[in-house]
Amino acid sequence: MAKPRQARLTVIEVGQQPDLDDESPQLWREDLPEVARNMLTSAVRCFATNGFHGTTTRDIPGMLGLSPAALYVYFPSKASVLFEIIRTGHERVLEHITTPDLDQLDAATRLRTLVARYTEWHARHHVAARVSQYDFTGLNVEDYDVIVELRQQTSMIFRSAVQAGVDDGSFENVDVQRVARAILSLGIDLVRWYRLDGSDSPEQVAAFNADLALKMVT
Repeated sequence: MAKPRQARLTVIEVGQQPDLDDESPQLWREDLPEVARNMLTSAVRCFATNGFHGTTTRDIPGMLGLSPAALYVYFPSKASVLFEIIRTGHERVLEHITTPDLDQLDAATRLRTLVARYTEWHARHHVAARVSQYDFTGLNVEDYDVIVELRQQTSMIFRSAVQAGVDDGSFENVDVQRVARAILSLGIDLVRWYRLDGSDSPEQVAAFNADLALKMVT
Protein backbone atom coordinates (compact mmCIF):
# COMPACT_ATOMS: atom_id res chain seq x y z
CA MET A 1 0.00 0.00 0.00
CA ALA A 2 1.37 3.42 -0.97
CA LYS A 3 2.44 5.71 1.82
CA PRO A 4 0.05 8.66 2.17
CA ARG A 5 1.56 11.91 0.99
CA GLN A 6 2.10 14.45 3.75
CA ALA A 7 -0.07 17.54 3.55
CA ARG A 8 2.82 19.97 3.35
CA LEU A 9 6.22 19.48 1.71
CA THR A 10 9.39 21.11 2.99
CA VAL A 11 11.30 23.53 0.76
CA ILE A 12 13.90 20.81 0.16
CA GLU A 13 11.20 18.40 -0.99
CA VAL A 14 9.57 21.07 -3.16
CA GLY A 15 12.90 21.75 -4.81
CA GLN A 16 13.25 18.07 -5.68
CA GLN A 17 9.87 17.62 -7.38
CA PRO A 18 10.51 16.82 -11.07
CA ASP A 19 6.93 17.64 -12.04
CA LEU A 20 7.64 21.27 -11.13
CA ASP A 21 10.27 21.65 -13.84
CA ASP A 22 9.01 23.88 -16.65
CA GLU A 23 9.74 27.14 -18.45
CA SER A 24 8.15 29.43 -15.84
CA PRO A 25 11.51 31.04 -14.89
CA GLN A 26 11.56 32.66 -18.34
CA LEU A 27 8.36 34.61 -17.65
CA TRP A 28 9.58 37.22 -15.20
CA ARG A 29 10.27 40.83 -16.12
CA GLU A 30 13.87 41.44 -17.12
CA ASP A 31 13.95 44.73 -15.22
CA LEU A 32 13.64 42.80 -11.94
CA PRO A 33 16.90 41.93 -10.16
CA GLU A 34 18.02 38.34 -10.60
CA VAL A 35 17.33 37.52 -6.95
CA ALA A 36 13.77 38.81 -7.28
CA ARG A 37 13.21 36.66 -10.39
CA ASN A 38 14.60 33.64 -8.55
CA MET A 39 12.22 34.35 -5.67
CA LEU A 40 9.28 34.36 -8.06
CA THR A 41 10.36 30.96 -9.38
CA SER A 42 10.75 29.69 -5.82
CA ALA A 43 7.32 31.07 -4.90
CA VAL A 44 5.71 29.44 -7.95
CA ARG A 45 7.01 26.05 -6.89
CA CYS A 46 5.94 26.55 -3.27
CA PHE A 47 2.48 27.88 -4.13
CA ALA A 48 1.89 25.14 -6.71
CA THR A 49 2.79 22.47 -4.15
CA ASN A 50 1.59 23.76 -0.79
CA GLY A 51 -0.81 26.52 -1.83
CA PHE A 52 -0.57 30.21 -1.07
CA HIS A 53 -1.76 29.87 2.50
CA GLY A 54 0.36 26.79 3.10
CA THR A 55 3.51 28.63 2.06
CA THR A 56 5.32 30.79 4.62
CA THR A 57 7.43 33.87 4.01
CA ARG A 58 10.38 31.74 5.13
CA ASP A 59 9.79 29.15 2.42
CA ILE A 60 10.24 31.44 -0.59
CA PRO A 61 13.73 32.81 0.20
CA GLY A 62 14.57 29.63 2.10
CA MET A 63 14.58 27.59 -1.10
CA LEU A 64 17.31 29.94 -2.34
CA GLY A 65 19.33 29.68 0.86
CA LEU A 66 18.40 33.22 1.91
CA SER A 67 17.08 34.56 5.18
CA PRO A 68 13.34 35.27 5.62
CA ALA A 69 14.03 39.01 5.59
CA ALA A 70 15.38 38.77 2.03
CA LEU A 71 11.84 38.56 0.66
CA TYR A 72 11.02 42.06 1.85
CA VAL A 73 13.97 43.58 0.05
CA TYR A 74 12.15 42.95 -3.24
CA PHE A 75 8.46 42.48 -2.36
CA PRO A 76 6.36 44.16 0.32
CA SER A 77 4.45 40.98 1.16
CA LYS A 78 3.76 37.39 0.21
CA ALA A 79 0.52 38.57 -1.39
CA SER A 80 2.45 40.95 -3.65
CA VAL A 81 4.57 38.00 -4.82
CA LEU A 82 1.39 36.10 -5.67
CA PHE A 83 -0.02 39.07 -7.58
CA GLU A 84 3.20 39.47 -9.58
CA ILE A 85 3.03 35.79 -10.57
CA ILE A 86 -0.66 35.78 -11.49
CA ARG A 87 -0.54 39.09 -13.35
CA THR A 88 2.57 38.05 -15.27
CA GLY A 89 1.02 34.73 -16.24
CA HIS A 90 -2.14 36.34 -17.57
CA GLU A 91 -0.28 39.12 -19.39
CA ARG A 92 2.19 36.74 -21.04
CA VAL A 93 -0.41 34.33 -22.37
CA LEU A 94 -2.54 37.24 -23.60
CA GLU A 95 0.47 38.59 -25.49
CA HIS A 96 1.07 35.14 -26.93
CA ILE A 97 -2.37 34.92 -28.54
CA THR A 98 -2.80 38.52 -29.74
CA THR A 99 -0.40 38.67 -32.66
CA PRO A 100 -1.53 40.62 -35.77
CA ASP A 101 -1.07 37.66 -38.11
CA LEU A 102 -4.09 35.89 -36.64
CA ASP A 103 -6.45 38.51 -38.04
CA GLN A 104 -5.46 37.53 -41.59
CA LEU A 105 -6.48 33.87 -41.19
CA ASP A 106 -9.77 32.22 -42.08
CA ALA A 107 -12.05 31.40 -39.15
CA ALA A 108 -11.11 27.74 -38.78
CA THR A 109 -7.36 28.33 -39.04
CA ARG A 110 -7.58 31.27 -36.67
CA LEU A 111 -9.41 29.27 -34.01
CA ARG A 112 -7.11 26.30 -34.41
CA THR A 113 -4.03 28.54 -34.08
CA LEU A 114 -5.43 30.31 -31.03
CA VAL A 115 -6.19 27.06 -29.24
CA ALA A 116 -2.82 25.58 -30.14
CA ARG A 117 -0.93 28.62 -28.90
CA TYR A 118 -2.98 28.88 -25.71
CA THR A 119 -2.55 25.19 -24.95
CA GLU A 120 1.16 25.07 -25.71
CA TRP A 121 1.81 28.13 -23.54
CA HIS A 122 0.04 26.51 -20.58
CA ALA A 123 1.94 23.27 -21.11
CA ARG A 124 5.34 24.97 -21.24
CA HIS A 125 4.59 27.11 -18.17
CA HIS A 126 2.27 24.71 -16.39
CA VAL A 127 3.56 25.43 -12.87
CA ALA A 128 3.19 29.22 -13.06
CA ALA A 129 -0.08 28.70 -14.95
CA ARG A 130 -1.40 26.46 -12.18
CA VAL A 131 -0.83 29.24 -9.67
CA SER A 132 -2.13 31.89 -12.08
CA GLN A 133 -5.36 30.04 -12.77
CA TYR A 134 -6.22 28.49 -9.41
CA ASP A 135 -4.68 30.46 -6.52
CA PHE A 136 -6.65 33.70 -6.24
CA THR A 137 -7.45 33.53 -2.52
CA GLY A 138 -4.43 35.61 -1.49
CA LEU A 139 -5.27 38.59 -3.72
CA ASN A 140 -6.85 41.74 -2.37
CA VAL A 141 -9.90 43.18 -4.12
CA GLU A 142 -7.95 45.72 -6.18
CA ASP A 143 -5.46 43.16 -7.46
CA TYR A 144 -8.22 40.65 -8.12
CA ASP A 145 -10.02 43.20 -10.31
CA VAL A 146 -6.86 43.62 -12.41
CA ILE A 147 -6.75 39.87 -13.04
CA VAL A 148 -10.46 39.71 -13.86
CA GLU A 149 -9.96 42.37 -16.54
CA LEU A 150 -7.10 40.37 -18.09
CA ARG A 151 -9.20 37.20 -18.04
CA GLN A 152 -12.08 39.01 -19.73
CA GLN A 153 -9.76 40.22 -22.50
CA THR A 154 -8.58 36.66 -23.08
CA SER A 155 -12.12 35.28 -23.11
CA MET A 156 -13.21 37.95 -25.59
CA ILE A 157 -10.52 36.87 -28.05
CA PHE A 158 -11.86 33.32 -28.09
CA ARG A 159 -15.50 34.41 -28.20
CA SER A 160 -14.72 36.68 -31.14
CA ALA A 161 -12.95 33.86 -32.97
CA VAL A 162 -15.91 31.52 -32.54
CA GLN A 163 -18.42 34.24 -33.40
CA ALA A 164 -16.55 35.11 -36.60
CA GLY A 165 -16.84 31.52 -37.77
CA VAL A 166 -20.54 31.41 -36.93
CA ASP A 167 -21.14 34.69 -38.77
CA ASP A 168 -19.41 33.64 -41.99
CA GLY A 169 -20.90 30.16 -41.99
CA SER A 170 -17.64 28.30 -41.29
CA PHE A 171 -19.00 27.04 -37.97
CA GLU A 172 -22.34 25.69 -36.83
CA ASN A 173 -24.70 28.05 -35.03
CA VAL A 174 -23.26 27.14 -31.62
CA ASP A 175 -23.68 28.82 -28.24
CA VAL A 176 -20.63 31.08 -28.59
CA GLN A 177 -20.13 31.85 -24.91
CA ARG A 178 -20.40 28.25 -23.75
CA VAL A 179 -18.21 26.90 -26.52
CA ALA A 180 -15.55 29.55 -25.91
CA ARG A 181 -15.57 28.70 -22.21
CA ALA A 182 -15.15 25.01 -22.98
CA ILE A 183 -12.29 25.72 -25.38
CA LEU A 184 -10.50 27.85 -22.79
CA SER A 185 -10.85 25.01 -20.30
CA LEU A 186 -8.96 22.70 -22.63
CA GLY A 187 -5.85 24.79 -22.18
CA ILE A 188 -6.34 25.74 -18.56
CA ASP A 189 -7.19 22.39 -16.99
CA LEU A 190 -4.11 20.62 -18.31
CA VAL A 191 -1.99 22.47 -15.74
CA ARG A 192 -3.47 20.19 -13.07
CA TRP A 193 -1.72 17.13 -14.51
CA TYR A 194 0.75 18.09 -17.23
CA ARG A 195 4.52 17.70 -16.89
CA LEU A 196 7.16 18.37 -19.51
CA ASP A 197 8.75 14.96 -19.12
CA GLY A 198 5.44 13.18 -19.73
CA SER A 199 4.34 11.22 -22.77
CA ASP A 200 2.98 14.19 -24.74
CA SER A 201 5.03 17.20 -25.83
CA PRO A 202 3.51 20.70 -25.61
CA GLU A 203 3.12 20.64 -29.40
CA GLN A 204 1.27 17.31 -29.32
CA VAL A 205 -1.15 18.46 -26.63
CA ALA A 206 -1.65 21.73 -28.51
CA ALA A 207 -2.49 19.93 -31.77
CA PHE A 208 -4.89 17.57 -30.00
CA ASN A 209 -6.76 20.41 -28.30
CA ALA A 210 -6.88 22.44 -31.50
CA ASP A 211 -8.48 19.53 -33.36
CA LEU A 212 -10.91 19.00 -30.51
CA ALA A 213 -11.90 22.67 -30.51
CA LEU A 214 -12.76 22.54 -34.21
CA LYS A 215 -14.96 19.51 -33.61
CA MET A 216 -16.97 21.62 -31.16
CA VAL A 217 -17.90 24.11 -33.83
CA THR A 218 -18.08 22.16 -37.11
